[in-house]
Amino acid sequence: MRRIEFHNREKELKAIMDLLDAEPSLITFVYGPINSGKTTLVDYLIKHLADSYVVFYINLRGKFISNHDDFVRALFKLEREKKEYKEILKKISEVSLKSLKFTGIPITEDILDSFFRKNTYEDVFEFLEDYFTEIAANKVPVLIVDELQKIGAVKINTHLIYELFNLFIRLTKELHLCHIFAVSSDSLFIERVYSEAMLEGRCRYLLVDDFDYETTSAFLAGYKFTDDEKALAWEYCGGKPVCLVELVNSEKREEKAKEMLRIRSGQIKQRLSVLKIVSKKILFEEEEIELKYDNLRKVLAIFLDEESYVHDVITPEIAYLVKENILFVDSVKGIIKPQSRLNLLAIREVMKHG
Repeated sequence: MRRIEFHNREKELKAIMDLLDAEPSLITFVYGPINSGKTTLVDYLIKHLADSYVVFYINLRGKFISNHDDFVRALFKLEREKKEYKEILKKISEVSLKSLKFTGIPITEDILDSFFRKNTYEDVFEFLEDYFTEIAANKVPVLIVDELQKIGAVKINTHLIYELFNLFIRLTKELHLCHIFAVSSDSLFIERVYSEAMLEGRCRYLLVDDFDYETTSAFLAGYKFTDDEKALAWEYCGGKPVCLVELVNSEKREEKAKEMLRIRSGQIKQRLSVLKIVSKKILFEEEEIELKYDNLRKVLAIFLDEESYVHDVITPEIAYLVKENILFVDSVKGIIKPQSRLNLLAIREVMKHG
């Protein structure tokens, strides 16, 4: 399998660097369809930041978080060497960035144990405020939380996500201590954040979308695609990086493209057809709503003629199709579209023949 190089995210990188060059003031939500390259962009950014920044990257993907202890384990990284807390901060303040890219926030064992004993997030958040205050005296801390929506439903006393947002507001808008980026591919989570007034004037949104046609063409040219192969890739994959990579790594590209469409069409057909057999409910606005097969088809039928549409309200059917990674809601632009070009073609296939 060929090594796929990072490709042309100059617009997004410039937007992020402009934010990092300014004083921390707002929470930045990095959002976009699934597999559009958000985490790849973050990884590239971390590797190329100047030595005046200290990056703490926390990826919640694949982590089960249901209580206080799970949250603490996800947030912090135990410093295995026997060091005092002040020594860790001294290391962060004095050493070059080459060793200052942390997958978690490093702390000592005794501090971690104290969080488990007290079992409250107030102590954790007070510690983090002090932690970033000391670091900010010498360097610029950057906190990146990937798949933040994983803690959206966790309750300790109140919803953890709201308390975490309050901390983020404190670190950015009030104290200007730390740049904070929250990365998510869950468009319903972004919709919830966008529609709730508590973050109004306290956050901004940065879209990382699939490649446009010019970027896609340039990317494929780097792997010696012919004009016909580029047209094939755009027809089936659009600018979805993960789909394009599948074609790059395939010797029989047209056959591979048709296979991907056949598989995705079958998956979508199954998710719809099961509703003819069983009664399925979705938790929507804290109520369980029964999904109707015909209502789901009505939503998808729009895409027989359209590639996207402006939405007025998120319905239970739309929420279900988003959770199944079929549709993507862009709340900032106010539109709904399939998660990818492949999804669009699969939806049309199912609507015509399903």
